[in-house]
Amino acid sequence: MKKIEVTYVSSTASKTGLVRDASLSDYVVAQEGYCVVVEALESKAIYNQIECIDGEFRTISKGDVFVGVLGERRALKGYSGVVPRAILPGDTLNVLNMGGIIGTCVSDHPDLGPALKVKVLGAAMVEKDGMWVHARLQDHALHEVDSLTKSAQLIFISGTAMNTGKTWAACELVQRLTRKGYRVAAAKATGASLMRDVRLIEGHGAIATATFTDAGVVCSTSKAMAPYVKGLIHHLSETADPDVIVIELGDGIIGYYGVDELLQDKELQKFCVAHIVAAVDLAGVWAAQQLFKDRYHAEITVVTGPVTDNGVGKQYIEQVMGITAINAREDPNALGDRVASKLTAPKKPATSA
Repeated sequence: MKKIEVTYVSSTASKTGLVRDASLSDYVVAQEGYCVVVEALESKAIYNQIECIDGEFRTISKGDVFVGVLGERRALKGYSGVVPRAILPGDTLNVLNMGGIIGTCVSDHPDLGPALKVKVLGAAMVEKDGMWVHARLQDHALHEVDSLTKSAQLIFISGTAMNTGKTWAACELVQRLTRKGYRVAAAKATGASLMRDVRLIEGHGAIATATFTDAGVVCSTSKAMAPYVKGLIHHLSETADPDVIVIELGDGIIGYYGVDELLQDKELQKFCVAHIVAAVDLAGVWAAQQLFKDRYHAEITVVTGPVTDNGVGKQYIEQVMGITAINAREDPNALGDRVASKLTAPKKPATSA
């Protein structure tokens, strides 16, 4: 084992306690959640940044040495990749997202170009109980919960695709409900590891936050996510005593990230008081309405996102489809009022952000 100074540590590895002075092993465990030290083999003009443990985004330059986390990803508007069956120092892998997920890219995206290449230098090690062990996310994970017997009120924010305004809606909703006296916690339940969204929500007044990464999940692709998400809800309910938890579901309703599974889970939906759906176009809203009616047996409380950017979309959604349409950017107070009408009164005043 040897020492190496890294240029930065990715945000996905933050829970492991790794710092710039890293200890390195030649034996790499080729499994999701294990931390690796890699060297950038190139620089790129686009999709060339990484979120670090301090929350800052830094541009990856050729020769940079940094800590990432092994994981898969199956993004519709991004890179798709897997963890190879075996990894040796000197192997070439790819950066799959800005949170520092490292794997073998199996599908590029035309808007982003080929995924940035890195060379594996070795496995990142940490000292635990007087022994050196491989750094991995699962060693710092919240416990899974199979059955959720009690919970704060839940608000789910889902979208018809990536980049539909889910995080914006979550931020505005947290801020408006907090101003109304509610103690509001928040969670990011699905997606690929990246702390940017939850940090934005924290900045809008959430008293506590958690993400699937806290549950030891690098990316929610191809996993049964309900036990992890119930673990997040249990943790927030027990430690923060919120009146309500706003849960953002990353990626789209239909896809590989587990959103569909969570919306079908009867135990989770028992505690849900409102569903917010963010969409880009009317076809997406129509599809979402059919899914909620026939598959999830629930009503959409509010539609938001780019489809509500002008009166044409809002008028059609409300008059033809019979769903409330509110643009979270233009009228966040109306969004807060609509959702608050579904909540019971707060137990005690919240502390303003």
